Amino acid sequence: MDVQAAASEAESAGPRPVIALVDDDRNILTTVSIALQAEGFATRLYSDGEAALAALLENPPDMAVFDIKMPRMDGMELLRRVRARTPLPVIFLTSKDDEADEEAGLELGADDYIAKPFSLRLLIARIRAILRRGDAHLPGASGADPQARPAEAIVRGRLTMDPARHHVTWDGKPVSLTVTEFLLLEALAARPGVIKSRNQLMDAAYTDDVFVDDRTVDSHIKRMRRKFRGVDREFSAISTLYGAGYSFADG
Repeated sequence: MDVQAAASEAESAGPRPVIALVDDDRNILTTVSIALQAEGFATRLYSDGEAALAALLENPPDMAVFDIKMPRMDGMELLRRVRARTPLPVIFLTSKDDEADEEAGLELGADDYIAKPFSLRLLIARIRAILRRGDAHLPGASGADPQARPAEAIVRGRLTMDPARHHVTWDGKPVSLTVTEFLLLEALAARPGVIKSRNQLMDAAYTDDVFVDDRTVDSHIKRMRRKFRGVDREFSAISTLYGAGYSFADG
């Protein structure tokens, strides 16, 4: 059943970014909606993909957060149908053991994914980062944004990164990275040639209260390399030093 009516009136208060939440867990819908509204966002709530589809296409929000496993229509099918009509930014919520779902979701074009159980602080930081990338007007937060990025562009050889917009190019060609991938690359590019351990990279991309394992970082690096090789088949700027971590070469 569509439960958006309980929160949609918040949009009338002013030009606040609108976040659509699609999840069959009503506790998650309520908790996340309350947290987002406290940070100045408006929310629309939907309990499954089928209920959300028509509304998202008729009146697109600024971005959406989809659960993957839902009845009637799962998050990946919802993303597939929505993206056929509009470039809506989407974060996926996934179970920790669903690495294949994460991979498939990112291949479909999800902007990022967060594993359940998740930190509300991390989710809000990711939402803000994606909205900054699209130049959306952000509300004043009730506290400092823990992942606020500097405005200056980062140039390392053939790599250019614009933290304000989360925009990346290689040899002038755009490379579409998730927010997590961007933060990992930024940590590596900050000090070319310096080996960053997995723990250091996790600290750069995740808040202190979120646990991730080594496999998560490795998966992000693997996908990031594949994206760069999509614009340059010879891309080799990110090196693996087995047992130590990763480094970036700007030559």
